[in-house]
Amino acid sequence: MAAKESKLTTTAGVAQRLAVVAACVLCLLPAMAHAQLRVGFYDTSCPNAEALVRQAVAAAFAKDAGIAAGLIRLHFHDCFVRGCDASVLLTVNPGGGQTERDAVPNNPSLRGFDVIDAAKAAVEQSCPGTVSCADIVAFAARDSISLTGSVSYQVPAGRRDGRVSNSSDTVDLPAPSSTAQTLIDKFAAKDLTLEDMVVLSGAHTVGRSFCVSFFQRVWNTSTNPATAIVDAGLSSSYAALLRALCPSNTTQTTPITTAMDPGTPNVLDNNYYKLLPRGMGLFFSDNQLRVNTQMAALVSSFAANETLWKEKFAAAMVKMGRIQVQTGACGEVRLNCGVVNPSSYSSPSTVVELGSSAPAAVDEEGYAAAS
Repeated sequence: MAAKESKLTTTAGVAQRLAVVAACVLCLLPAMAHAQLRVGFYDTSCPNAEALVRQAVAAAFAKDAGIAAGLIRLHFHDCFVRGCDASVLLTVNPGGGQTERDAVPNNPSLRGFDVIDAAKAAVEQSCPGTVSCADIVAFAARDSISLTGSVSYQVPAGRRDGRVSNSSDTVDLPAPSSTAQTLIDKFAAKDLTLEDMVVLSGAHTVGRSFCVSFFQRVWNTSTNPATAIVDAGLSSSYAALLRALCPSNTTQTTPITTAMDPGTPNVLDNNYYKLLPRGMGLFFSDNQLRVNTQMAALVSSFAANETLWKEKFAAAMVKMGRIQVQTGACGEVRLNCGVVNPSSYSSPSTVVELGSSAPAAVDEEGYAAAS
């Protein structure tokens, strides 16, 4: 009798796990996942959610205007790695190992975590266990764009928070040393077009960068001692300024930063596109937008028409916000954005592991590819 009960219990457990897997796979097929994202998702369950996030962002912006750029970048880095699931916020990975947050592309340059935590605390006080951290990140990016560029758009919500964060997955992020083709491929892997890539690159008009991301454009470190160089597409005068700022022995921990747009570093405008033909694109990847004919045409178009770029930027941000989202029964609504909910530790067998970051119909944890 005991053996029969044990067998029945085991069978029931397997059936339960299979049901969870099936639910995740079904709810995250691309069309179904996107359909569950909608504007006004919290109108009934937490009607003041977006207002509370907006207040937290505005308060932080009043103290440090540069935080807006950090929050925009935080959303980008979240969505490009495992989808828009707030995995970039996790400080601990239940499976062990280094998280995205501590990976080289994010540490120490990524910022805005404290703002997300403040927004989450306000939302939790008003509507406990209702609003996901992933949606808060998307709202905060939108509010940052509004504050810096007077651009308004609505954010479809309903994202759920992921339970996995691996530093190795940050390989999906386009590096500042990326070639034009690498940029095209990285964005295409997330179902974003060449135009989306050029449009979203315009976010480099706000914020700052650490020397490590560009110092090798002005220093040849293969010689001893290092010698001064001027990378292709870089203005010699601009290179001299960067060389004076960044030492030749720059490392990942060198704390020196510079504005990516020296003219209007805290204003979301089209100045980025105006700087490129002048040889003032800070990153190697920025200059790559000039070497591809199709990209160069878009750069010229956006440099001439800021309104056009802002319209396309808002649309591209909404599209990016749909990358590999978890919705419905998948994922969770974290109570603390930095750690998965305690229940996630007790039933690891219900976490679906179906792959890595490839843009297939269903990805690791049942992610759906964006369209």
